[in-house]
Formats: sequence, structure tokens, C-alpha cells
Amino acid sequence: MNDTDLLSEMTVWRHRRHANPETGFEEHDTAEFVAATLSAFGIDVHRGVGGTGVVGTLRAGGGNRAIGLRADMDALNIHEIAENRPHVSQRAGKMHACGHDGHMAMLLGAAKTLANSRDFNGIVHFIFQPAEEHGRGPKAMVDDGLLERFPMEEIYAVHNMPGIPAGHFWTRPGGIMASEDNFVIEIRGRGTHAARPHMGVDPIVVGSEIVLTLQTVVARKLDPIAQGVVSVTEFITDGTRNVLPGTVVLKGDTRSYAPEVQKLIEERMSAIAAGICAAHGAEHRFSYTHEFAPTVNWADHVAPAVAAARAVVGSANVDSNCPALLASEDFGAFLRAVPGNYMFIGAGISGEPGSTPLHNPHYDFNDDLLTLGADYFATLARQRLPI
Repeated sequence: MNDTDLLSEMTVWRHRRHANPETGFEEHDTAEFVAATLSAFGIDVHRGVGGTGVVGTLRAGGGNRAIGLRADMDALNIHEIAENRPHVSQRAGKMHACGHDGHMAMLLGAAKTLANSRDFNGIVHFIFQPAEEHGRGPKAMVDDGLLERFPMEEIYAVHNMPGIPAGHFWTRPGGIMASEDNFVIEIRGRGTHAARPHMGVDPIVVGSEIVLTLQTVVARKLDPIAQGVVSVTEFITDGTRNVLPGTVVLKGDTRSYAPEVQKLIEERMSAIAAGICAAHGAEHRFSYTHEFAPTVNWADHVAPAVAAARAVVGSANVDSNCPALLASEDFGAFLRAVPGNYMFIGAGISGEPGSTPLHNPHYDFNDDLLTLGADYFATLARQRLPI
């Protein structure tokens, strides 16, 4: 099969998955499609890993070294807006708005290429992961024995990225994507008539003071060399036009790259909420949860990833020390346990096809990247498991 034939096949796979999106841990049809496709290549298939995860294992030569190549499978709860798109989502309120349909097609393309050529010496595990969008897929797979059942020395993944020139590969040593932590601050005051605020404890005032003071965590408590973001995204009250509420709930999220920064942010937020509420005579409840670990590339595995990318697109199109992003990705949970690398593949810059932002209802994966992604994965396997 030549590159044109493989691209046509990957495009069909990608469009089929795009039209039939499934969200986290509901990827039953998707998983069955992936498993059946891998089986057709002669690859050993394991279903139901971590719920709806699929692992395909391909062996060649007599080597025992193993690497993992990972693609995510889940979609988002977003209603797609693309009336003239032939492969538009057929499931109302769900769409592949992050390109996981493309990631699956690229990894399937690499699997087919390697299954046909067998030009490596060792073991490749093709890992199709559920539930990336809410960050629970890796834990489910690891808890289900992924790393014991399919031991691997290294693991690699890619993500398409609008805003990077199409076909360019970007990575970096250390933190490349941030952790995501979520918080809820419930403030309990005492409701009263809007005309008689002195009779109550106004949680709107208390909440507003907390929102403003939270901005000092990064501005005044975090080392300027470090990076972090604290964002209040919801301010919810039970009041009405002429009633001061009794309760305010603040919700939001924080981002950082290091556990010590996560710890500082959590401790300072807790202290600020407690102090301000006490000063106003309000009660409160504070919760802080860790949703995504930071994605931290292993320094020794950046060079192999860069070498594979350069072999595919040339040195001029590969950045080995790109800027880090404060977005989050659950691949960091794998990298805590297994050395490896996370790579961006540029989807297009402003005004070009592929430049529509991720998680946008108009988004569609740039099919021009399919061959590049498949070639990158296959090249990585050959270079890391040489004959």
C-alpha cells in the first residue's frame, strides 16, 4: 500500500469516527472499531482495558524491548456547527472538537504500516485510551494493570495544535502542559432584605473580596520565574433582585507545572478564604481537587522524539524547545510512571485550514496531518527498536 492509499484509508477511518463521537468511558462503538481494525492487521488485541480502552501488541524480531504509542479516543459534549460537512456528528450534543478522531486514525495508520513491514526488533504497544477530556482514562487503565500486562520502557503521544504552522512538530524537555486543579469555595452568610444590609452578612461582598484577593496568589506569593494561573470561573448566588443572598459559591480552576506550586496555590487559597470569611463573620467550606497532573517530558526522551520528527518533516520544521502551554492533558499521568515524550503537531495558523481552535463547535481535524502523524509514530518505533 502506498502513502496515497493509506491516507485515503485513514481519512475514511477519521471521518467515520468524527460522525460517531462518544464521550469518556462511553466509547464502546469506537473501541470495537479500533479493536476490529487492529485485528484485521494481524495485531494481538486486548479489549476493555480500563473500561473502554484498547491495547494492540505487535512483535517483530526477537527483541524484548517495548515502547508504547498512545492515542486518545473520547469526544466532547459540544453541539457541532458544520451544516455542510459530510462527516458532521450524527450524535446531537457530542462532537470530536479536540481531534481525537485524527489521533486514532494516525495511530491506526502507524499500526498498519508496522504490521505490514515488521522492520523493527521488539514490541510496540498501541494504546487507545478512553476519557482524556476529564482526565480519568490513564488512572483507569493503570489501575486495570496496563503497565504490568503490557510492560514498556518508553511511551509517546502527539496532539494536533491549531495556532502552530501546519506540519510543524513542537516539543520541549520538562513541563510542556500544565496541571489542572479545580476548587469550590462555598460562603455562608446571612440573607436579608436588600434595603437592610446591616441585618445580614452579605456573601456577595465576601465573595468579591475573595475573588480579588485570590489574584495575589500568583502576583505576590509565587516566584516570578515559576508559572501559575488562578481563575474564578463561576460566581453563583441564591439571591434575587431585592434580596441579599445567604450563600455564594465560587468555582474555578488553577494551572501550574510543579507539585510545589500546586501545593502553594492550594494552601494560599485556603488561607485567603478562611481569613476573609472570618473577618466578615461568614462561614465557609473550601475544596480543592487535582484533576490533571502536569505533562512533564523526560529530558532523555526529547531527543529521540525530535529525531523521529526531523526524519519525517526535516529539521527546519521541528522545534525542540517550544513554549510550554498552560492547557492540560492527562498523558502526564503516564509520564509519571514511564519515561517518554509528548509532541505537538501544528494544525495551521490564523486564516489557514486547521486553525479553528480546539473545543470550538466549528472545529475539524486537519486531514493533511494524518500521514505525518502515522509516519512519525512508525519512524519512532523503528528508531527506538532498531533491527
